[in-house]
Formats: sequence, C-alpha cells, structure tokens
Amino acid sequence: MTVPAAVGILGGTFDPIHIGHLAIAEEAREALGLEQVLFVPTRMPVHKPGRPVTPAEHRVAMVAAAIAGNPAFALERAEVDRDGPSYAVDTLEGLVDAARAGGRPVEFTFILSAEAYAALPTWHRPAHLLELCRMAVVPRPGAAAADPSAIDRLVPGAQARTTLLDGPSLGVSGTLIRARVAAGRSIRYLVPDAVIAYIDDHRLYVAPASPR
Repeated sequence: MTVPAAVGILGGTFDPIHIGHLAIAEEAREALGLEQVLFVPTRMPVHKPGRPVTPAEHRVAMVAAAIAGNPAFALERAEVDRDGPSYAVDTLEGLVDAARAGGRPVEFTFILSAEAYAALPTWHRPAHLLELCRMAVVPRPGAAAADPSAIDRLVPGAQARTTLLDGPSLGVSGTLIRARVAAGRSIRYLVPDAVIAYIDDHRLYVAPASPR
C-alpha cells in the first residue's frame, strides 16, 4: 500500500506576504505532518471585489523571496498563470490531476483562517472542494472561533473533513502593512527582510505624492 504524500495549500492575495502567513504555514506543517506547503498567490481574488491589488508579478516575487529559506515551502503559480477569477476548487482540481498523472497519491489540506472558513458555504462548489481536500482552520484575531458543525449543516461532510489548529493567532495583516508603508513607518519584524527589500526597491505601497 502506498502512503499518500501530505501537502498543505495556503492561498491568498499575499499583498504582501507577512510573518502571519509564514507562521500559519509552519504551524500547519508541523501539527499535521505535512511534507510540503504550497503558497498559492491569487490572480483575481473573488472575495475582495473593488480593492486594487498589486500586480501578480510583484506578489509572486515577494512570496518567492519570503519562502526561499524553507525547503518545505514552495511557490505554486497555478492561479496567477490562469485567466479569470481565482477559485480554490479549480486550483485543487488541477493539483489533484497533476498528482495522479505523476503516479503518486497526494492528500491535500487547504489551510485557511476561521474568518474564511465561516464563508466556505459561499465559495464556488464548496462540496466538491471538500471532496478534493481536507480543511485546516487557524484562528484569526477579532473573528469568531471556527464552528465546523455550523458549516456542516450547509455543506454536508465539512465537519469530518476539518481540523482546527490552536494557532498561531498573530494580529498582522496586509492592510496594516500597506498602511504603515504609505505612512512612512517601519514594517521590520512584520515581514521578512527580503520582502522589505523588495518593497523598497519597487516602491510598493508608497502613498502618491501630493500635487504641488
């Protein structure tokens, strides 16, 4: 009997990637015994309509810089290389198909916050997504605790496919970091040094100069 590989999926806008993302990925890797965690930047986030998003090339580059020192972390470009909205179920279908074609069974676990998990019933084809992967839910400061039984009533089978992780619970967000950069404040220790350098080099998130 071949034991399936255990792979985590951490999707997000990553605008920019920060220590919260990295800590969540490492916690899931250790707690669930994952062989690898794939970071999947979205191309067109469907749950953030109307908000300007930094071009994908920059967000991908920042993810690559942030995870370069961890051999268990890898960048997955499936969504940024695909046209149209970024649906998790489409990404998982592609990853499952690729794993089957490669001849090695893989068990995928989708890593997400309690806030995102609460919205799972509104996602595109959530029941099929749960057929393709398990869910690992991490707490998010200010959000209600995850309730798999409530999700199960709307998406049958969700509770059996969900694992709740204890943490980490870090109050860091892309919104906070972008605001600090725009205000000329330090983001040291909130994002990896390599990401700070990239933001500085490309002048990302800098407030536009006032007209004279």
